[in-house]
Amino acid sequence: MFNYNSNWLKTSIYLLLIIISSLAFITSCGGDSSESDKSNLTETMKTNTSGLSDWELENGFGPVKKKLNLGPIDNTMAAEGEKIFESKCASCHKLDERYTGPAQRNVLQRVTPEFFMNTVLNPDENLEKHPHSKKMLAEYMTKMTNQNVNLKDARTLLEYFRVLDEELKNQNKSN
Repeated sequence: MFNYNSNWLKTSIYLLLIIISSLAFITSCGGDSSESDKSNLTETMKTNTSGLSDWELENGFGPVKKKLNLGPIDNTMAAEGEKIFESKCASCHKLDERYTGPAQRNVLQRVTPEFFMNTVLNPDENLEKHPHSKKMLAEYMTKMTNQNVNLKDARTLLEYFRVLDEELKNQNKSN
């Protein structure tokens, strides 16, 4: 059929190899971004099997975009957070028992402080996109309502739950 010794076939094969190699080289080269841009992009694009970034999976969706620097517990903030819990959250959440929503005393043992704040501040997007929030919806069959909590109030709520978490840890140490 074909004579592999023919010059035409050899030339065609070489030309095809050159074209394939050139295309591979061109598509493998990045644009003109710097190395630091590439490393930031790589960090940002890390994903797990859920399709969410590692940050989103651990901390949810919302205005809190970096780890919080919490420092020592502020009892004044915690007292304000308790008032906010009583006025905005207690109609659906109890501290130690399942109610319309899950018990909340140990919430910081289940989620990160950032996830807690993002869920309080942005429950709708978390219910739509986050696997943990979807799981809670499936279990409790009730959407967490948006209470229009601002960032300051969410932070005081977090401080209240930090106090409760510390009490739990101390109680577990004594048992």
